[in-house]
Amino acid sequence: MAAELAQDMAAGSLEVSMQEPVTKFTFLHALVAGGVAGVVVDIALFPIDTVKTRLQSELGFWRAGGFRGIYKGLAPAAAGSAPTAALFFCAYECGKHFLSSVTHTKDSPYVHMAAASAAEVLACLIRVPVEIAKQRSQTLTGNKQHLSGLQILLRAYRTEGLRRGLYRGFGSTIMREIPFSLIQFPLWEYFKIQWTPVTGYESTPISVALCGAIAGGISAGLTTPLDVVKTRIMLAERDSLSRRRNAYSILRGIYVERGFGGLFAGFVPRVMWITLGGAFFFGFYDLTTRLLGAANTDH
Repeated sequence: MAAELAQDMAAGSLEVSMQEPVTKFTFLHALVAGGVAGVVVDIALFPIDTVKTRLQSELGFWRAGGFRGIYKGLAPAAAGSAPTAALFFCAYECGKHFLSSVTHTKDSPYVHMAAASAAEVLACLIRVPVEIAKQRSQTLTGNKQHLSGLQILLRAYRTEGLRRGLYRGFGSTIMREIPFSLIQFPLWEYFKIQWTPVTGYESTPISVALCGAIAGGISAGLTTPLDVVKTRIMLAERDSLSRRRNAYSILRGIYVERGFGGLFAGFVPRVMWITLGGAFFFGFYDLTTRLLGAANTDH
């Protein structure tokens, strides 16, 4: 295992050997590294996410809060980021290894797509309630603005139940996350593989971060309309029209109301947030994995 990790570090890759099973160390590496990366990204870039959410809100940017209370919703985001990211990367690395073994392929974009999609579905079990608490905190106005993230979730559960309250927008989140992952992860894996042949330099956490930033920015831009739909559904009040419409109807309504620009509301902060987030996320993930690998090798 130590030799395998040393080889991975030299190559700058998180690939697991197809001939060996996923060990507890590989699982723990993904767990810890994913958790660290998730917390760093969500805390460091939270203000950009708030601006993006308010731009996409049905209320409009200024009525949703403008630049006031730019850190509202940070607590639920910080609390949920580590378990969400940890669960995702555990599922992604294990799924990638399993599918590579079954299909007898390595570095296949189809394997990366399938593993990332399955991991996103599992991660959304935690992500969706966290997103509801976070985004409603980011746009709360009037006498609701002092509610905590936990109070928001309890209120959603009491008034709307589990499926329509805590997991409101689960389908639209999956609809956003799977296309996003289908684009982002094959690109990230491909850029990592091509880094040394193209540049002539060995892969480092900085190069992995750069690959993640480019892949994330491209994915974020292309999937912005799906993110707008997800935001509208999660922010909708119980009797709101958005709550009773499907994703296509919401997209069509936004286009009729605000034109093409409405479909890409929050495009700039979303691309900026995920580009920077990709750099932080994948860079810290790679760095943490290398450090953990080096520690295991020393022992």
